[in-house]
Amino acid sequence: MPESIYSLKIFHWFDKEIVDSIVNNCEHRKYSMWELIIAEWEMSNWEWYILKKWKVTISIWGKKVAELNPGDIFWEIALLNEEERTATVKSATDIEVIVLNLETLIKIINNDTNNINKLIIERIEENLKL
Repeated sequence: MPESIYSLKIFHWFDKEIVDSIVNNCEHRKYSMWELIIAEWEMSNWEWYILKKWKVTISIWGKKVAELNPGDIFWEIALLNEEERTATVKSATDIEVIVLNLETLIKIINNDTNNINKLIIERIEENLKL
């Protein structure tokens, strides 16, 4: 596992063993510059993204409202509900993301040997408050 993965903000309070368990069970995807990742008004795809490398832009009604950097997460709410997406996400450069989907989250929770359940739920709740 690259050392840089442990410095991602999402993992800052997790032990390395827990980070390894999460990341090893997740899909890793690459997107090209300006590739559409999520479209506004699509239904949830039950995926949560951790930006591993480079940047993405977030826009609403075609207007850029934010830019995310490595370690930022987006669409964690998709693991909890199936509502329409409220913004569009495009890669601002060639990027790499770690994708945690609902099926993988359930698998991790069902095989919990590191008290990971509580930490994941606390982290999701923290991000929902932001």
